[in-house]
Amino acid sequence: MFISNSITIVGAGLAGCEAAWQAAKIGVKVELHEMKPEKFSPAHSMPGFAELICSNSLRGDSLENAVGLLKEELRRLGSLFMEAAEATRVPAGGAVAVNRELFSKYITEKISNHPLITIHRGEIKTVPEDGIVVIASGPLTSDLLAEDIKKLTGEYLYFYDAIAPILTTDSMDMNRIFAASRYDKGEGNDYLNSPLSKEEYRAFVEALVNGEKVPARDFEKVVHFEGCMPIEELAERGLDTLRFGPMKPVGLRDPKTGEIPYAVVQFRQENIEKTLYNLVGFQTKLKWPEQKRMFRMLPGLENAEFVRLGSMHRNTFINAPTLLLPSFQLKKNPNIFFAGQITGVEGYVESAGSGFLAGINAARAATGEIAVYPPSTTALGALVHHITNSDPKNFQPMNVNYGLFPPLDQPAKKKERRQKLAERGLAALEEWKQAEFSMIRSLKQCQ
Repeated sequence: MFISNSITIVGAGLAGCEAAWQAAKIGVKVELHEMKPEKFSPAHSMPGFAELICSNSLRGDSLENAVGLLKEELRRLGSLFMEAAEATRVPAGGAVAVNRELFSKYITEKISNHPLITIHRGEIKTVPEDGIVVIASGPLTSDLLAEDIKKLTGEYLYFYDAIAPILTTDSMDMNRIFAASRYDKGEGNDYLNSPLSKEEYRAFVEALVNGEKVPARDFEKVVHFEGCMPIEELAERGLDTLRFGPMKPVGLRDPKTGEIPYAVVQFRQENIEKTLYNLVGFQTKLKWPEQKRMFRMLPGLENAEFVRLGSMHRNTFINAPTLLLPSFQLKKNPNIFFAGQITGVEGYVESAGSGFLAGINAARAATGEIAVYPPSTTALGALVHHITNSDPKNFQPMNVNYGLFPPLDQPAKKKERRQKLAERGLAALEEWKQAEFSMIRSLKQCQ
């Protein structure tokens, strides 16, 4: 491991700024590189750091939602992201929303005024070769840097994200769903299946064709491969197109009826614990309220709880399960860290959380200390576990959700289960914080 008294961070978005702040708090010098205002991505317009693009909402604040737990964890850990969010908060009911300009200004000023952080304006076109480096270049990484990252990782860097919806297993009505693989291949129950009658299928196709879609932004316009066409576009090609595509019933027999259904929706296991399943082949550009309405038309999904809805958009991310350690270090070169959406976390809060850990661990690497990361019973730890332990063949970006957490020792109803998961997570965080952060405080005192 290379020992240095400073680290280099590429990108001053949410993850890069959080990483810089945490490293500097420990006492390690930071060289922070940001290409704005010399060069802007197609989605950015503000010259400041930590620009929020799609929304000013940081989502729910209640511990009933995993993102609420993640925010509480980051508050307790001293996150700059959460400090700025509280300082620039605007009314939003049960959600945390901020004034975008003031939020960016707050973080920009904090970072700019820290004596251990030096800011460099200008595009970084290749991954720095010397010292400890954190790549936090975001989902719209510039083309030249993206090409260099692709060479570095040896893995394909994904540019257009075709995401299918994911739902919780316990929200599915198993009286209407059966387990089976086509022609009984594999274990014979690798997939769950929702069988549709002719009438149910035709009503579903009609809804897809008439559903309200999200228009692509100019930089997201792309000709889709046939293998990842939006499901509503396939439906527009003809009434039976889906029955001969992702909804084909061939090789599947419903054990309740003994017959092959008219059409079938398959669900593939998303995690080891089988608490989450995704809708196979259901990538879509439908608006999210439309997705919820239509997908709940499917047998067994009448009360479905979606932890991620489908989308198709530009999103640069690496195959983290193959490439990264839980510390966010590159397996084949531990001097290089990744943080933010480029790692496969999805969302503002999740990006900041990954930056928090990458910044602390990069600082520890720079001083010869071992990496730290929280247990998977915390929201932050569950997110880390997901991006480093998922199936690399089917890895897709993910928001934090309670489906990623290890199950409780005793079953509980949904509301009680979430409360218990949150309580368990915060208790685990406090234990980890006391154990690991005492080491971090000692490290700072030695600087």
